[in-house]
Amino acid sequence: MSADKREIGVGVIGLGFMGRTHLAAYRDANTDGHACRVVGLCDAQIERFKGEPAARGNIEKEETEPLYDPDNVRFSTDPAELFSDPRVELVSICTPTDTHVALAQQALEAGKHVLVEKPLALRVDDARHLAAKSEETGRMCMPAMCMRFWPGWSWLKDTITEGTYGPVTSAVFRRIGAPPSWSPEFYANAARTGGALFDLHVHDADFVRYCFGEPAAVSSTGTLDHITTLYRYAKGEGPAHVVAEGGWDHSQGFEFFMGYTVIFEQATAIFALGAEDPLTLARDGKLEAIEIEKGAGYDGEVRHALGVLRGEGELRATCAEAADLIGMLEAERVSLTTGQTVQLAASR
Repeated sequence: MSADKREIGVGVIGLGFMGRTHLAAYRDANTDGHACRVVGLCDAQIERFKGEPAARGNIEKEETEPLYDPDNVRFSTDPAELFSDPRVELVSICTPTDTHVALAQQALEAGKHVLVEKPLALRVDDARHLAAKSEETGRMCMPAMCMRFWPGWSWLKDTITEGTYGPVTSAVFRRIGAPPSWSPEFYANAARTGGALFDLHVHDADFVRYCFGEPAAVSSTGTLDHITTLYRYAKGEGPAHVVAEGGWDHSQGFEFFMGYTVIFEQATAIFALGAEDPLTLARDGKLEAIEIEKGAGYDGEVRHALGVLRGEGELRATCAEAADLIGMLEAERVSLTTGQTVQLAASR
């Protein structure tokens, strides 16, 4: 059977920081042979985007190349108009968190496939409803859990799964920075964002589950804007020491950092964003650099979504997984509030 090489029509809703990041990822995917074309853009202030197709993209680079061809794009302020466009097969939803579920549901009901930014929702019931809607409509709804595709992090997942250096005995993840400089009023409203717990720490919480499965309990300390969680696994079910710290309460000017230190029985892996060698491995008395792919997880998630639509493998991130993740984040919030360890089975 010949490979599916059709050009996939893409629509993007929400053209803030993340919407433009998705646009850059689609543009670069198409350049590298993953045939796709942005044909629809929707934003409440769409007029300001019509004449400026180049803008800042992801956290690693300043965009200078156009993000889309305005001559091929239908511009709108109404998502329903984008959903009605027969050229649109895949929709990226990059709007504020509290609009994700409603927009994704509308897209699915209109027959579109969906890539929706994280967090999928702030309530586990809403996430489960969306997972059911995806199954009911037979359309893909992929939560944009970009760390599953991030170079150096995908290496870690594969290394853990393959047991290359033996079992993991300790895993520590850190993700810290200043409050987002884009949409400052939105990010200051924890009722809409869930705070750093749901909007930033969510990445490492998901990666913990992705690598080690669901923990038996969580124990959290700090605040919604700077949280540290200890993930407790039953003996023999996961590492004895798994910790994730996430916070966006640093002073402006502090450079965003994400990284991990994972100890295997036979080696220690270290990732540090911004380092000359982001991924290094200590073993046998030596520290060696591990070569990783260029780019960011946004590129990987977009190419994966396009590939799934072409029948190239199974979906690597699902709404059902995102719902379980949100259930765990809810448990972390309870632990944060009460100061008590929360058993996950009892938190749902």
